[in-house]
Amino acid sequence: MIILKSKHEIEAIRKACQVVAECHRTIAPLIKPGITTNEIERIFEDIILKHGAKPYTKGYKGYPYATCASVNDVIAHGFPTDKPLEEGDIVTIDTVAELDGWLGDSAWTYAVGKISPTAEKLMRVTKECLDLGIAQAQPGNRLGDVTSAIQQHAESNGFGVVRDLLAHGIGRDLHEAPNYMHVGKPGKGLRFKEGMVFTIEPMITEGTYYMTIDPDGWTARTLDSKLAAQYEHTIAITAEGPQILTAQ
Repeated sequence: MIILKSKHEIEAIRKACQVVAECHRTIAPLIKPGITTNEIERIFEDIILKHGAKPYTKGYKGYPYATCASVNDVIAHGFPTDKPLEEGDIVTIDTVAELDGWLGDSAWTYAVGKISPTAEKLMRVTKECLDLGIAQAQPGNRLGDVTSAIQQHAESNGFGVVRDLLAHGIGRDLHEAPNYMHVGKPGKGLRFKEGMVFTIEPMITEGTYYMTIDPDGWTARTLDSKLAAQYEHTIAITAEGPQILTAQ
C-alpha cells in the first residue's frame, strides 16, 4: 500500500533530506586521492548527529555503518574502509538520515582526481538518467514514464541498468511501496498522485547489469568487474510537479 503524505509530512521529510544534502555538499570538495571512505563515514555521521538526527542505516538489518561507500565496480552497499582512494577511482556515497521519525535518502557518485573518459561519460549519463526520470514524475504520469526514460537514455549510450536493486517509497520506513526497477515501458505501472514520496536512484553500469554479492552479504559488484555509478534523490509528487527533497 502506498502511503500518501500531507504537505506537513513532506516538509518533515524534507528536513531529514536536507541533513543528507548537507553531508553531500560538505564532502564534495574533500574527495581527493588519499582520503579514505572511513574518513567520509565519520564526516557524514558527525553532520547527521550534529542535527539531532540518526544515521539510519547503522544497524539496519545488521548493516554496520552510517554510509555505503561503493568504489569502482561496486554498485551499492560497499563498506567504508581505511584504504585510501586513488586517482582515477569513482566512489558512490549513500546515506539515510532519520530526523523526528522521518527519513531522507540520497546517493552521489564522485570522481577521485582525474578519471578516465569512460568513467566521466558513465557519471554524466547516470546523472542525466536521474534528471530525466525526475522530469517524468508528474501527477498523472505513470511509473513506466520514469523508468523507461532512464532505461532508454542509459542503453542508448551503451550502458546497463541494474535490475536487482530497487528504488522505493520512503517516509517513516526506508522501503515503503512502491519498490521498483529502473526499467519499464511508458504509460505502464502505477499512476503518480500528489503526496507520494519515493526515491529515484538509477544504478548504471559500464558493462553488464548483472551483479554479484561479496561474502560480507552486502557489497554488490558488477559481474564483469566494470564500473558502476549511481545518483539518487528523494522526491515528492506535488500539484506543481516533482519536488527534490534532497536537493543540494
